[in-house]
Amino acid sequence: MLSLKFADGLIPVIVQDAQSRDVLMMAYANNEAVRLTQETGFAHYYSRSRKKLWKKGEESGHFQKVLRILADCDEDCLIYEVEQTGAACHTGYRTCFYRTLDGDVVGTKVFDPEKVYKKPGH
Repeated sequence: MLSLKFADGLIPVIVQDAQSRDVLMMAYANNEAVRLTQETGFAHYYSRSRKKLWKKGEESGHFQKVLRILADCDEDCLIYEVEQTGAACHTGYRTCFYRTLDGDVVGTKVFDPEKVYKKPGH
């Protein structure tokens, strides 16, 4: 077992579609989130803004089944290779990386967040 390096209790996680290889999102995980991901097979993260652990899809139903976890050479960053249900982005896009630096939308919107989340603009 590797000795993961958490900075301020967190480690960055890049989430990649296992089939298409698209980068879906980037989030942070604490030790408990990594453990729960390993135990359950579903992606768990730590929300820095809400200061709590969360399971991807718990509100939206857009779960991430984790097929493999990779660690980088420094053991301070992870990749979750996943099967994504629905969309990865809370804004409704398939991936969080749906805009260019110029603001051009290049991604595909999969759902309307106003209809999925209890709070508009989640």
